[in-house]
Amino acid sequence: MNKRAFFILPLLSLLFLGCSGSSESPLKVGTNLWPGYECLYLARDLGYYEGAVIELKEYPSASEVMSAYRNGEIDVAALTMDELFLLAQLGHYPQIILIMDFSKGSDAILGQPYLEGLVDLRGKRVGVEAIALGSFLLTRGLEQVNMTLKDVTLVNLPVNKHEKAFNEGELDAVVTFDPVRTKLLETGAKVLFDSSRIPGEIIDVLVVREEAIAGHEDQLQTMLRSWFRALDYLESNPKEAARQVAPHQGLTEEQFTASLKGLRLPDLKENMDLLGENKTLFLERMRHLSRVMFENGLLQRSINPFPLLRDTPLLEP
Repeated sequence: MNKRAFFILPLLSLLFLGCSGSSESPLKVGTNLWPGYECLYLARDLGYYEGAVIELKEYPSASEVMSAYRNGEIDVAALTMDELFLLAQLGHYPQIILIMDFSKGSDAILGQPYLEGLVDLRGKRVGVEAIALGSFLLTRGLEQVNMTLKDVTLVNLPVNKHEKAFNEGELDAVVTFDPVRTKLLETGAKVLFDSSRIPGEIIDVLVVREEAIAGHEDQLQTMLRSWFRALDYLESNPKEAARQVAPHQGLTEEQFTASLKGLRLPDLKENMDLLGENKTLFLERMRHLSRVMFENGLLQRSINPFPLLRDTPLLEP
């Protein structure tokens, strides 16, 4: 082989390698572990993304998802509405593109068996992920018995450490959510308060960095279509869906199915309604949540939710 061929052949190999791969940069989507986000993973496992380059990145806690978004590590984040407001307070205004679920019991304050009720939390050690959903749920629960966060001893703990700390007796109570909630209930934890007591206040949404939309619109459309396909699959094939996703949640199939009872997953029609024609209704719900957070010291200022909603939803009928 002559010297010219020696140099040309590797260059040709690189050229063909580049042509064979996708030129599409990945859409990076960040979540933490939560049954309400599972259709993203189910869609991937069922092959619904149809070649779109969508990279799902799972983080140990919601706080780390928020940090990843702030640091530009992900384009899309699955967050609760109160976590979205915390980002907005820091000057980040991602766009809501999907209402993923409404919590109606899957988020809870769980106590050790020796506690009778919320009033018994006075002076007790309560594990909570302080800068995420936990503080909001704990605040709303303590309000029921005329108490505040100052009346308990807060132990700042990410959700991936809740189960161990509670079971080892390091905490008197913990503010947590599924799948941890389901596991702790089976070991004797007692529900002191849950999201069914504050209907419509704990909402999970999928948000995207505004500047990422133009470069990833096809991928975003594919992801949204796939979400609703996976949701249809979950509803029409519940046992098979549970078999596929329960291991990811660290639950049995029966536990996963039970965890879904604490959620309401809105369909495409409801999403298009709340993010489109009835946007005003959804905005008022968001304003209410912002006021509650501000009045309880969870926000330094009330958030105007209008910039968080797109003029035209990405959803398609």
